[in-house]
Amino acid sequence: MTIQTLVSALKQNTDSLPGVMKLETDSIIINQCDNDSYRETEYEGHRICIYDMNERGVGASRNQALSKATADIILFSDEDIVYEPGYAKRILEEFEKRPEADMLLFNVDVIEERRTYYTEEETKIGLMNCGRYPAYSFACKREELLKRGIKYSLLFGGGAKYSNGEDSLFIQECIKKGMKIYALPVKIGKEVARPSTWFKGYTDKFFFDRGVLYTYMYGALAFPMAVRFVIKMRNLAEHSFSQALGLMLKGMKEGRVSKKAEEK
Repeated sequence: MTIQTLVSALKQNTDSLPGVMKLETDSIIINQCDNDSYRETEYEGHRICIYDMNERGVGASRNQALSKATADIILFSDEDIVYEPGYAKRILEEFEKRPEADMLLFNVDVIEERRTYYTEEETKIGLMNCGRYPAYSFACKREELLKRGIKYSLLFGGGAKYSNGEDSLFIQECIKKGMKIYALPVKIGKEVARPSTWFKGYTDKFFFDRGVLYTYMYGALAFPMAVRFVIKMRNLAEHSFSQALGLMLKGMKEGRVSKKAEEK
């Protein structure tokens, strides 16, 4: 099997980025900036394809990288991930052990306040436990994504209309379309701490956007899931329970309108 790392970047120095990230595979870098260009370079014997693109939105960036990928296995990544020596070999070995797997989720160290997951034992992923994993943990069989027509949402994530949730929607679609997914207690790298590109605090927009996301993720169960979320957030946000839930309800209403428009 072959493997490529698909890097989503924003206004980065792409000459130095492969070395900073310690890439060990052929790679595609989508660098969102203020111009459009393409060039190829080499790093440690690996082909690095660099696309400068005058566009915004992490979903658009990941879709562009996926459309240009050619390897059997693709690893989604971000500019702030630094890989451990041997990460590529490790990923391929884990797929070889599990020929039935279409997608594997790997551990990447992050600072405590940003950690949403850490796998300590192998776990099969389904709709009930898929919501915590970020894109940089995703390694996928490219052909399985293509034949199922799976892409990233352009509505959610950094640079998009709504703040975040694009990774949860992506993995949820993978599950709904029959992909077999496992989370593994195998570490491949670490995230370098930096300011979030989307999180600006527990603002009105944070709760509104979360309401939109819940409509897309949970459908008829969006309301009870919103109540559960607001209860969970009650000691973190300055909003009262009724304020936060009210904002999420407004977002849910907009989400229903948006989903109906997409379905027409």
